[in-house]
Order: sequence, then structure tokens, then C-alpha cells
Amino acid sequence: MKRVIGLLLGAALALLPAAVGAEEAKIVVASKIDTEGSLLGSMIVALLEAHGLAVDNKLQLGPTNIVRAALLAGQIDIYPEYTGNGALFFHLEQDPVWKDWAKGAAKVAALDREQNHLVWLAAAPANNTWTIALRQELAERHNLKTMDDFAKYLAGGGAIKLAASVEFVESPAALPAFEATYGFRLKDAQLLTLSGGNTSATLRAAAEGTSGVNAAMAYGTDGALAALGLTALEDDKGAQVVYAPAPVVREAVLQQQPEIAKVLDPVFATLSLETLQQLNAKIAVEGEDAGAVAKAYLKSKHFLP
Repeated sequence: MKRVIGLLLGAALALLPAAVGAEEAKIVVASKIDTEGSLLGSMIVALLEAHGLAVDNKLQLGPTNIVRAALLAGQIDIYPEYTGNGALFFHLEQDPVWKDWAKGAAKVAALDREQNHLVWLAAAPANNTWTIALRQELAERHNLKTMDDFAKYLAGGGAIKLAASVEFVESPAALPAFEATYGFRLKDAQLLTLSGGNTSATLRAAAEGTSGVNAAMAYGTDGALAALGLTALEDDKGAQVVYAPAPVVREAVLQQQPEIAKVLDPVFATLSLETLQQLNAKIAVEGEDAGAVAKAYLKSKHFLP
């Protein structure tokens, strides 16, 4: 999961392939092992290559701690990260700045450039944070679009049973943060708590109505949402940290190849929440190759010939 970065730097680097960074003339592009990381990393690779830049492809390198450590060590040059992870990278979890898309992006960019000589390029107008998703017919029948709508529905006696992980239910930053911000509290009978943190299980439980479930823990850009007929509620009061995806590049590399920003910024500006949901679905639900999905999207938007 993208938020977990707890391994020690040395242990992380020990797991890296020996070949990373071996060819100094190439821009080493990496990504995390999740669906969206592979999608965004594939876009970066395709765009840089299309503009005549030599690339060393190290996509799906590992989880956050591995990839972040590799970037800090100069073993990779660029990878897609999430702005909200700045809260953990710089031990500022209590700073409310992370709950604002623009302020969080500016904060992590300033801190990383000053302390680590890393540059955050333009962030996508999307938020891959924790959310609650409802069965579409329920959302439409009661006009539930936001978490505020959800709280009012509950206050009026609306029937809800939420499938979620133990972490989501117990972590102060997850369900308790929603409850505190919107003024509701789910009882044990309104929860189906599943072991592990995989949203695919919670989403399927809601889609299939398992044990009366009609709501699920999700991430904002989950590809399975639309495919399973679920609607993600908007966090209109900012209960959650914003996780906007953006490429992060070593400053020295960007100074040598300033066109990297010119190539990537316009593309990431087009990656809305709905767009990422659709693209992720092609990979996670329909089984298409991440690289092929990335190239098809870039061609459709005329970023590639």
C-alpha cells in the first residue's frame, strides 16, 4: 500500500536490482508495484522515449519504501509518487496542509527540493485517498454524492453496512476521521470488517451485497469502482489527506534534461479522478497491459503520434 514506508533505508536498498543506475546516460524510470504506479510509470517511459530521451525501465520496482529509498540514493531518477506521502516522509502527519490539494503539493515540493534536491512536477487533479463508495442504485435513489450527504442519510435512519479493513476501521486517519469530521458513528452491526487492506475485497462485497453490505472502503481512483457499479463519495469537508499523483525527479537530472517537465506536466494535468478510474479499470478489471493502456491514452490525447 502506498502509505507504508517504514523499512530502514539500508534494508530497502539491499532489495534493489544490482543493475539500477548502471547506465549513467539513461534516465532511470521506476514505479511502485500497484496498478496505478505501473500505469503512470508507463506514461513517463513512453513520453520520454517519444521525445528522444534514453530510458532505463525499472517499473514496478517495489513498494513506497523501496522506490523512495532508491530515488534518495540516486539509483533511480524519476517515479510517480503521491503528494500526501509528504506527511510521512517529513514526519508532519498532524499538519492540516496535507488535506488541501494545492497546499499539500506546494509543501512537499518545497521540502523535498530544499532537503533532498528532488523536484515534484505538476500533480494530477485527482485524489487517490481513502473514501467510502456506495452501491450506485443507493447513491442515486437518495442523491448521495458527498460525505455530508452520507452523514445526513445516516442521521435520518438510512440503512448502511460498510465493508472495510481493520486498519480503515481503527486507524485515526481513516473511518474515525470521517466520523469526527461529519458527525456520525457507525455501530458494530453496520460494519463488515475484513482482514487485510485490499480494496478489491471490500468493493466486491458491496457490489455483491455480501451479508447486506451496500458500502465499501475504497481508494479514490480504484479502477473497479465503475466496473462494479459503485459510486465514491466526495470528501467535501476534507477529512482525508489528499494523495495527488505527480512525477518526482532528481534535481540534477532535471537540470540536465529540462524538457522532462515540459513533456510530463501537460499530461498529468489531464489525469482527473474519473480518467484514472477508467484507465485503472482497463488494467485491473479488464486485464489489459499497463503499457498498452498508457500509450493508447496518450495517443488519444495527441501526446504521442
